[in-house]
Amino acid sequence: MKKISAFLIILFAMVSMAQAQEKKPPMSPRVTTESPDRSIKVAYGQPSKRGRVIFGDKGLEKYGKVWRTGANEATEITFKNDVMFGGKMVKAGTYTLYTIPNEKEWTVILNSTLGQWGAYDYDKIKGSDVAQVKVPVSAAKTPIEKLTITPANSSITIAWDNMTVSVPVQKHGQS
Repeated sequence: MKKISAFLIILFAMVSMAQAQEKKPPMSPRVTTESPDRSIKVAYGQPSKRGRVIFGDKGLEKYGKVWRTGANEATEITFKNDVMFGGKMVKAGTYTLYTIPNEKEWTVILNSTLGQWGAYDYDKIKGSDVAQVKVPVSAAKTPIEKLTITPANSSITIAWDNMTVSVPVQKHGQS
């Protein structure tokens, strides 16, 4: 009986240690950020550059292809108020955020279909787009290691690797 008890205690300890070692932070953690006035919230998987080429024909994200703008689950953005998103009227609510990166200009897309994994089914749901906005690319002075999406009170900025784009956002009715 003592041998069985000792065996079970050792087995339990080994299983507990193995589980503790497995709890590493994810490579692309889910991040939630809000604008200072809390009217815009963005939830996205935050990948890191880790020495990779990110954008372009030889990059992780190809020019001209729809990207989930993050890692894992597609990025979601919530507006507490109706807004003008890059000059397009968007009702208060939660949307999936996609982008189509290009060298000089990105297309930023809001889509009403939620719960997407990546952009794999985008062609099936693109009829649910509520806004598509083209914005110019600004070159980052130094490479940005982690994808960063920053909602401000009057814009949403997406920055990663050597590229930054910003979409103007205004509460509807403001000038």
